[in-house]
Amino acid sequence: MMKRIFRFLLKVILWFVGISVIWVLFYKFVPVAYTPLMAIRYFNSDDSYEERHDWTPIENISPHLQLAVICAEDQNFLIHNGFDKKAIEKAIENNKKGKRIKGASTISQQTAKNVFLWPERSWFRKGMEVWFTFLIETLWSKERILEVYLNSIEMGNGVYGAEAASGYWFRKSAKNLTREQAAAIAAILPNPRKYRAQPRSGYIEGRKNWIVRQMANYGPFTLEKKKKE
Repeated sequence: MMKRIFRFLLKVILWFVGISVIWVLFYKFVPVAYTPLMAIRYFNSDDSYEERHDWTPIENISPHLQLAVICAEDQNFLIHNGFDKKAIEKAIENNKKGKRIKGASTISQQTAKNVFLWPERSWFRKGMEVWFTFLIETLWSKERILEVYLNSIEMGNGVYGAEAASGYWFRKSAKNLTREQAAAIAAILPNPRKYRAQPRSGYIEGRKNWIVRQMANYGPFTLEKKKKE
């Protein structure tokens, strides 16, 4: 009996590993047309809900926006392996001191969650996120991770990806965003259904200005940028 159970579980694990690897490899080359989060938002919405999502290659996304999201969300994106150890340790320490929970999700983790999983706070979901983060860091380039991230994340209520967000907030293409406009979009990412990139509240304006300063401090930006000496 125990051998049968063990064999069954082994088969389930092998099937899961195989399917997840094929899934990740598929999205290495094919645009992500739809995500679980998009489906959840749609089914939980009312009749006034309108969905905007236009995939665009990373070369058509302003370098300002690429840098802005890195400075806002994950400044070690180009040098970590998917998990920022120092950020995790800092988040744990902050959570011990205060009541407000602060996360330490990298761009890679957010990409894994948005594209392959569902929004939920559970150890099972977190474990799945770790697995898919490992896969995309292993099988994709950093450029591909950032490209999928910028095309999949929520950037407004029903607004997904850089091209849709640029048109929605500033009536222009993602490749034509200015530094300030890119920073404004990055500023709302913690809660894009609550905050607005345009017109901005005082809080978002302050956060935008902070991101602009971080972008200036970051220095010349390329996706091959190495750890600073």
